[in-house]
Amino acid sequence: MLQNARASAKISIGRAEQTIVHLMKKIKVMLKNRYLTAASSIALLTIIAGCAATESPQLASPSPVAESSPPPVKPSQPQPLIVSAKNPETPTNTKIQQYLNGLAAQGLAKEDQGIWMQSGNTLLANHQGTVPLSAASITKVATSLVALQEFGPEHQFITLIGTTGKIENGVLKGDLIVQGSADPLFVWEEAIALGNALNQKGIKRVSGNLIIVDKFYMNFELDPLKSGELLKQGLNSEIWPSEAAAQYQTLPPNTLKPQIAIEGTVKVLSAPPNDVQPVVKHSSLPLAELIKKMNQYSNNLMADMLADTVGGAKTVAQKAAAATGVPPAEIQLVNGSGLSEENLISPRAACALFIALERYLQPYSMTVADVLTVVGKDEGILAERALPKLAVVKSGTLDNVSALGGALPTQKQETVWFVIMNRGANVETFRTQQEVLLKSFLNEWGSVPVSPPELTPNPARSSKVSRSEIVN
Repeated sequence: MLQNARASAKISIGRAEQTIVHLMKKIKVMLKNRYLTAASSIALLTIIAGCAATESPQLASPSPVAESSPPPVKPSQPQPLIVSAKNPETPTNTKIQQYLNGLAAQGLAKEDQGIWMQSGNTLLANHQGTVPLSAASITKVATSLVALQEFGPEHQFITLIGTTGKIENGVLKGDLIVQGSADPLFVWEEAIALGNALNQKGIKRVSGNLIIVDKFYMNFELDPLKSGELLKQGLNSEIWPSEAAAQYQTLPPNTLKPQIAIEGTVKVLSAPPNDVQPVVKHSSLPLAELIKKMNQYSNNLMADMLADTVGGAKTVAQKAAAATGVPPAEIQLVNGSGLSEENLISPRAACALFIALERYLQPYSMTVADVLTVVGKDEGILAERALPKLAVVKSGTLDNVSALGGALPTQKQETVWFVIMNRGANVETFRTQQEVLLKSFLNEWGSVPVSPPELTPNPARSSKVSRSEIVN
């Protein structure tokens, strides 16, 4: 956000989190049946780590395509092939059988449950480990892995703003062109920052239309025309809806209110005009930070958007299977979010996804804690659950499915990778029993006072921000 006409300001994660309520109310109404699970209504994430607007040199060849770091690093480690499914370590597997017997006593069929646990090359427990089961939002781990492999952690989605016509006395005598590249986290704060940058450029009124080109999403709206209408409102504080006005109140006190009055209508084109001149470039948060936010709040819309950018759910499934070394039949996806019981992943394959993600991130001096929730440290949908502190996890919930997986740091077994997939009528019972089971193992193996290095996030990532820049 601009602090004044020439200074930039960063939005802290903490302040931005306070704004989530206002956007959630609107989006919940719009998307209740399409995107939200019954048990995770707060899965709509709108946290912005930061945005700024500063002058920058003119781009030699501006383009709306996403920017990224150098080509993704190839891990030096071999593929994280899962250990043999045979002969799990007896004491741990016995305890898992007791856990399953307890569920069966409550009328919850054993054949609807799946578990896989391993430490290093040792298989600790296996129940239907190779059987594809409803994975719910653990699907997002596959989407995370494939998106990172495709683009790299530093990849940023670029929204390029251009003009047709001249700017005279504060009036753009032409159209304002917005060329998107599928930024999954462009929300009100981004529009405010963009509007302030355009004001700084000297534009206060647009005599023509607002033209949307390519994949531009705003407030998780997939329809480009509707996203354009939202942006038109966000650029002009005189017509802000209540949600935008409320979110503005959470920003730094000196943040300016943009005033870009667009006289024309919103139109969607398949290609930009030939005479467009770039004026502002908006860069999203780096991909790793986008994925972290997506997973903390299990944001279904963001996950589906990211899956689309790599070719869709089938591509995610194929590439995830190739990355983990499991048979393709063990990863069957119909979307990138997990919002369908037809998304099937075996417990073994799900565990492999976590390990593959961990190994992929190592060459970047990152860990799974940089892209997944750290219990007791990160906010999000898991904050209210009684899970072991310092575990790095992803959960998944549908009406009849509760899944949980990730890494459990222990003293005796070191890092235990686990996946628990439950299916049945009582999701709350599953959640409670998952928590009891993990804590019983932690009592046996010993908890750790601090996160081990392989489960510690890189502190340098906290400085990553999104940004709006004037380009000429």
